[in-house]
Amino acid sequence: MADLTNLVIPRHVAIILDGNGRWAKRRGLPRTMGHREGCKTVEKTVEIAARLGIDYLTVYGFSTENWKRSAEEVGALMQLFRYYMVRLLKIAKENNVQVKMIGDRRRFDQDIIEGINRLEEETRGNTGLTFVIAVNYGGRDEIVRAVTRLLQDQENLPERSSPWSGERRITEEQFAAYLDTAGMPDPDLLIRTSGELRLSNYLLWQLAYTEIYVTDCLWPDFNQEELEKAIVQYNNRERRFGKA
Repeated sequence: MADLTNLVIPRHVAIILDGNGRWAKRRGLPRTMGHREGCKTVEKTVEIAARLGIDYLTVYGFSTENWKRSAEEVGALMQLFRYYMVRLLKIAKENNVQVKMIGDRRRFDQDIIEGINRLEEETRGNTGLTFVIAVNYGGRDEIVRAVTRLLQDQENLPERSSPWSGERRITEEQFAAYLDTAGMPDPDLLIRTSGELRLSNYLLWQLAYTEIYVTDCLWPDFNQEELEKAIVQYNNRERRFGKA
């Protein structure tokens, strides 16, 4: 394990959980087994992040593009999600974790929507790590939904109260309040497993100045050592936010 003494622990870590299918294929297993193992890794990572003092952990669980996968795989993922929500509630209560979901949940079956709502409601008072799961989430979709809500709001305001009045300008802070992540700090560190070098439509607004760490490790094999390596690398970066 890495020595994290005197290192800065990033306040918000975002992860793209990639490699479940490849992990299963290398072992001659169906893709669904990779997703099951990936869920176990998520559970462990939540507990590790809470112990390390990370305030926010956001993971990419299911994208708006994942619906394009085979009906068999999508169906298996939905069943796994149903099972996992029950497990996650137990883990959250044991570790004082607050759970939030971002993305457009309206496309899910009603029982899944109710499960998401229950997770959020029953963990709302927890004061430790905030665990955020992006489900039916896409960065472009999030921005379009935010703009749509903003326009609807400004249509209902008197002209003098509208953020679009006068020069018709809106600040970044005003716009961010309409995003799914409203009230949360932007990620300090993005981790992507399996060696892929792309954002995959993930947190496009929020990752503007996030430090990116890519590892060849497949998600089911991700562990505390891998997370600590990413934190060490994060501490070796100079974050200038555009300054010289």
